[in-house]
This record gives sequence, structure tokens and C-alpha cells, in this order.
Amino acid sequence: MSLTLRYVALTDVGLRRSSNQDSGYASSRLIAVADGMGGAAAGDLASAETMNVIRQLDRELPEIDPLEALQKAVAHANQRLGELVAEDPSVEGMGTTLEAMLWDGERFATAHIGDSRAYLLRDGELTQISTDHTFVQSLVEEGKLTPEEARVHPHRSLLLRVMLGRDDNDADLEWFEGQVGDRFLLCSDGLSDMVDDATIQQLLSAETIDQAASDLVRTALENGGYDNVTVVIGELVPSGAVSEEELSSADGRPQLVGAAAEGPRPRTGNASGGSGKARSREERKERRREKEVDPEELRYAPRPPSKWRWVRRLVALAVVVGIVAAGAFYAYRWSQDQYYVASADGKVVIYRGVQADLPLVTLKHVDEVTDVELDTLPTFRAQQVRGGIEADSRADAEQIVENLRGLAEEPEPSPSPSPSPSPSPSASRTADRERSA
Repeated sequence: MSLTLRYVALTDVGLRRSSNQDSGYASSRLIAVADGMGGAAAGDLASAETMNVIRQLDRELPEIDPLEALQKAVAHANQRLGELVAEDPSVEGMGTTLEAMLWDGERFATAHIGDSRAYLLRDGELTQISTDHTFVQSLVEEGKLTPEEARVHPHRSLLLRVMLGRDDNDADLEWFEGQVGDRFLLCSDGLSDMVDDATIQQLLSAETIDQAASDLVRTALENGGYDNVTVVIGELVPSGAVSEEELSSADGRPQLVGAAAEGPRPRTGNASGGSGKARSREERKERRREKEVDPEELRYAPRPPSKWRWVRRLVALAVVVGIVAAGAFYAYRWSQDQYYVASADGKVVIYRGVQADLPLVTLKHVDEVTDVELDTLPTFRAQQVRGGIEADSRADAEQIVENLRGLAEEPEPSPSPSPSPSPSPSASRTADRERSA
């Protein structure tokens, strides 16, 4: 039986982001998601350029193996990122994940790098068919963390592999067999971080994939929506069962969404006008300062300190010690401007600092012990608090606590010795939208 893809792509900027750095694409041959990263360093540009290269595969490929074609396209996209950095050093540090599935009429050629995910819904059962290239996933594979612990780990967003325009990060490439009725969901972590697998399975089982996509994005927003949310769904159907126009809500036309459809934001850098080199230097310095505190940087694997390659071995030991001491001093000062929400003695607590200590140096201390009891929170949220929820500021930490307070169940009142019955307190509160780490 000849099969084809019914498809849909949907994206939302989310509730906490000012721009969409995700890109998505869907057609009867190709579905793909790219999640750009780098904050001020052009994550939207990275995902858009990558998607513009990958979607060129949406055509007949009679003279080349589809998996080989996909491999070459991924390499070309990665090379393109390197060229953009060479042309404009102000975007150095940008990167993107990629999840792509190319249908050849019989099976899928797949490519995966980063923490965007591919799920399969078959016979009502959901399976994640990609493996996250993250630090916490490596701990799960080593038996040091359970999947449940990994989901709420404070460093769950640290990527070990991602497209950066360099040649040292390869994508996973493999074939995948599909069958009629299979539904494939590709998504950015704006969905998978906000919605658990059981809920994804339920929503992906909707009567139509258009309804499933809408429900998945809506649920991610209702659960906090702190990141861009992109979902692309492909469903294998018999080729003659529906017309080309019925394959999607776009009358059979491919769907391009997110940064690739909107176009990257204007840049200031080597190609920009302005008041000359002095201004360019100041703009680059400002970008570096922004990158130092951008939470998006947590998604990158540690990279070689290329800025120090010029340092010669004959530099005096005193100078080296001075540099280390100065770095430690400023790192400590920076840490004391950070906040996170965690637990202590059964209470939800706001901490000032970071969740790490150095020998003889404590980098965190209790800033406020709240009245929210940990055991009154839903199990999933209590696990998040135990793992620590990072905040952008003191005010953001307070808002996280308020969101948790809205989710807390009030304890049952103790029996009163008075013969007069006491009014029962409300059993629940209306949940606010909450922010996840």
C-alpha cells in the first residue's frame, strides 16, 4: 500500500519570550523542527537558515539515497551557520537543534541533534523515538538519574550536541519504518518541558491532527509557556484516501512557521551602518555582557576557551593567579545577583545565589522562607521545587512562589471541640499560570 503524510505545523512565541526562535516545516514528504538558541546571539537566524536548507529536500530525489541526501543537507546547514559567523562575528554563539523526517514512500530517513524531540503514536501508545543530546540524559543512561528525576533536574537544558557551525557535532541519522495510521510528533522543548508524556499521548490521540496540534500548544501555554512552542505532526495515510488539498489545512501547500517564515530579526554587526568601529565595539561588548547572564546559554555544552589561545606558556604565574582570582571575584558577585526557588524543612524557600558551592565558599543562602508547605503541592510541582526552579530576578522568584501558592491545597481543618460547626475552607484555589525552570 502506498502511503503519504497528512501534516500540520503550529507555533507560538510563548508567554515569556519576545521573539520566536523556533522554525517548523511540514509537507507530504518532509516534517522538521529547529529550535534556535543563543538569545542576543541570533538563535532565530540559526533556526531559520537551517530550516531553509533542510526544506530544499521537499522534492523528488530519484538519483540519491534519501538518508544520504538528508546527511548532506544537515552538513550544508551546519556549514552555512559557520559562514554566517565568519561574515558577522557578532552572531558567534548562535546554534540550533534539528529534528527532521524525510518520507521516501516506504520509510523515513531521520536526522536528530539536540533536545527537540520526535514521538510516535502507534495503536494508541506513545513512544519517544529520539534520544535527547543532553547532560541529564547521559546521567539517565549511566543509571545515575531516573527519567522522573531528569525531568526536573536544574541542568536538564544543558546540551551536549547542537548545530553551531562547527564540524565536531554530528547528527544521529537512521531509517525508521512507518505504517498506516502512525502519527509522528516533532516538537521543540517548549512543549516537552511543559507537558508530560501521558498528556501528550492523550492530546495527540485527538480525532484530527489539526485539533491535536492546537491542543498541544494550548496546553503548553496553560502550563506556563516560558519558551517558544512548536509542534509539527505527520500522519501516514493511504495515498489515494485523500486528495492533495485534504492533506493539510493549507489546501495541500507546505507549511512553514516560526522564524523561517517571519524572517530573522535585523542585526547590528559587521553589515550594519552607524557611527563607525567604536560603536560596533561597544555593541559587541554589550552582547557579551548579555550572554553572560542569558539563561539560554545553559543549553550549550562547554566550549573551548578560544579567546585565550594567544596566551603564551611563559606568562608569569602571578599574572595567571591574578586572572583566576579576578574571575572568581566577579563570578561570586554575579552569583549573588541570582535567585531560585527550592525547599528547606518542608517549606518553599527563595534562595539568593546559585545551586553550587566552591571549597570554603558558599554561593547560596536563604533569602526568604515562605508559608507554602511542600506537601500541599501537586507531586510534579513538588519535585520541581526539590530540584530547584531558577528565577530571572527577585521579583520573578516571588511570582513563582505566588504561582505555587495558587496550586497548593489547603490542609483539612482539625476537628473542633466546639458544638458549633465551623465553615469548611475552600478545598482548592484557581491555578495561576506558572513558570518552569
